[in-house]
Amino acid sequence: MRITDTVKHDIRTKGRGIRAGATLMLVALATGALAQTVPDQAVPDTGGLNIPSNLQLFGKLDPNVRKPTAIVNDTVLTQTDIDQRMALAMALNNVTNLSAEDRDRLRMQILRQLIDETLQIQEAKTAEVTVTADEINQAYARFSKQFGKTPAEMNTFLRQVGSSEKSMRRQIEGELAWSRYLRKRVEPFVNVGDEEVNAIRARLEAAKGTEEYNLKEIFLSANEATGQQVFNNARQIIGEIQKGQQPFEYFARSFSEASTRAVNGDLGWVRAAQLPPELQAAVGQMQVGQVAGPIQIPGGFSILYLTDKRQVLTADPRDSRLSLKQLTVKFPAGTTQAQASARAAEFAKATQAIRGCGDVQRVATALKAEVVDNDQVTIRQLPAPLQEILLKLQVGEATPPFGSPEQGVRSLVLCGREEPRSGNLPTNDQIQNQVEQQRVNLRANQKMRDLRRDAVIEYR
Repeated sequence: MRITDTVKHDIRTKGRGIRAGATLMLVALATGALAQTVPDQAVPDTGGLNIPSNLQLFGKLDPNVRKPTAIVNDTVLTQTDIDQRMALAMALNNVTNLSAEDRDRLRMQILRQLIDETLQIQEAKTAEVTVTADEINQAYARFSKQFGKTPAEMNTFLRQVGSSEKSMRRQIEGELAWSRYLRKRVEPFVNVGDEEVNAIRARLEAAKGTEEYNLKEIFLSANEATGQQVFNNARQIIGEIQKGQQPFEYFARSFSEASTRAVNGDLGWVRAAQLPPELQAAVGQMQVGQVAGPIQIPGGFSILYLTDKRQVLTADPRDSRLSLKQLTVKFPAGTTQAQASARAAEFAKATQAIRGCGDVQRVATALKAEVVDNDQVTIRQLPAPLQEILLKLQVGEATPPFGSPEQGVRSLVLCGREEPRSGNLPTNDQIQNQVEQQRVNLRANQKMRDLRRDAVIEYR
């Protein structure tokens, strides 16, 4: 898990990345005697590497040889470092049950992240960028507060889940050091002129009324030899996503080979014309909350998740600001599905009889329900099924009950609706900042590729 939210005042350069070049994900392992030699034939899409199409592996790749420990430019990453960071990631993302295969994948992902983090800290030090202990303490306190804990309580929590304060502080140091390095060595050399900003404004005006899509993506690289296996892997990932046990973001962080993996696969708001043709056709048919794929694109396969959509510079009813009252009835421990259904039916009958928001407290008292007010939520912020209901709801009406035997049953009562204003063009400063941020991110990705290429890494 990234901690950008807790140190966002000091991290301005951790935005969305650009898809990295496709890399070979699967390699067949030699498992028997060497095959008969055949004249080499160069593979046409290997970027000049001249790899034979009928390659033989002279030996085996034993996964037990490369254990998840490494020395990165003389900095040692121990098994304990990997285990504690893995426990931290699982705890903060509410991940509990992982198969042995998924656990191995996550462990190797954590190792890659720790290697990148080490390279970032080392590079920042060469540029005389420092992060003081007091700054780390302050960030750690803010992070703890986000979870309703004091730093001492957070220390105890981390130990209980198998992690440590040291692991969390190391992650904080890495993010602060890298963001300051980018501000010192990258941002000063990124400039966007008025002419370019005006051109972007003109394109936005021309695109007014067209649809934009908020997408998340998992990209899996493949070539002719690995295509079928990668396709099968993608189908398996989609199956796991549809089970609903882990969110899409978890699979994006664990499996995507695009640099957007660092931001949970988030592509942000895009128009169809900005996507590859293969993805344009899929996105046009998707509904909010739907997963599509695997879609074959140049270099591999893509899995898409549509989180939202809107029209450019056009008022959207889902931007309406609502005044809501939420009624909640919690179920006792051990409540069965049948008991929950019966209680939900009773709850539904009572809430549907509500006569306006002034009647909510009376019904809540009768049901022994909790009441929570919220005057700042927009329809767009709510889950897709509730969005469709609230778009049609009149003031004073309640939604059907929703919930689970574990979490209880809830209903929202609509007390007011503030219609959205017509969409406005972003200011020149907003456009300039966004373009500069994108270019900083691109250069940051390029710098990380250089650091990985030049690093001396010894696996143990």
